[in-house]
Amino acid sequence: MQEFDFYINLKKPTLGLYVRNGAGLPDLADKSDWQFEGHVWQSELTPDLLKGLEANGHVFQELGA
Repeated sequence: MQEFDFYINLKKPTLGLYVRNGAGLPDLADKSDWQFEGHVWQSELTPDLLKGLEANGHVFQELGA
């Protein structure tokens, strides 16, 4: 089962970012806005999030929505 890294945006804590395990942050304007929060398994993600990860290598998620 695949594992992904999960980051939270410190300026907007309701915004999360998933990336492939070990890939680091994608080309973001200000990487210092993001804090690593841990790992999640693919079984914890929705099919839509998994499609985005597969297509782009990363996916954003509005948390609590």
